Amino acid sequence: PGKRTVVWGLVDPDDDGEVLVHVGEDVRESLIADMDPDEIVAAVEDLDIDDLADLVEDLPDTVIDEVLKSMDRENRERLEQVLSYDEDSAGRLMNPDVVTVRADTTVDVVLRYLRLRGELPEHTDHLYVISRRHQYLGRIALQSLLTRDASTPINQLIDDEQPAIGVDESSDEVARMFSDHDWISAPVVDDNNVLLGRITIDDVVDIIRYQAEHQALG
Repeated sequence: PGKRTVVWGLVDPDDDGEVLVHVGEDVRESLIADMDPDEIVAAVEDLDIDDLADLVEDLPDTVIDEVLKSMDRENRERLEQVLSYDEDSAGRLMNPDVVTVRADTTVDVVLRYLRLRGELPEHTDHLYVISRRHQYLGRIALQSLLTRDASTPINQLIDDEQPAIGVDESSDEVARMFSDHDWISAPVVDDNNVLLGRITIDDVVDIIRYQAEHQALG
């Protein structure tokens, strides 16, 4: 604990939130216990929704209230949506921040949209194609967008081989699928195949590691 306190003091405040996400629960609780409420709010307010959902239950109620107040309505609703799912489910692992495109557009339209957006979520290797009802149709690799003619219709580039993950799927099963198929990301849908978000490899790596250790011990 003494050495941990020294190292924690050396961490750039801008990185505090990421550290809290990735350390073990016991360590996280001890670090949060020694932080002022303002420090905690500053550390977590810019985290991705899925990472924030992992931390919420370890935060003091007063801090949670402040964090919610600092969020815009859309992100607050996204956080509430993620927290509504069981802790060990795909819904709890997913990030609602996902880039979607329509099948009835062209490569040129999508590229212009991406340039206007200006930034992509981390681990974005594919964009997800959806219908007018926001139902998942398939995915498009970023490399396809960069190498195809600008006039190419999106519906000609759709890869429909990756199955979507059901929002109620167990986190263990999600980790197994990622491990078996070497996925970097995967879409998450509800019972009506409506796209809700995506899960990325960084969200499940700890589960994969735990499964590997458990198999080794078995």
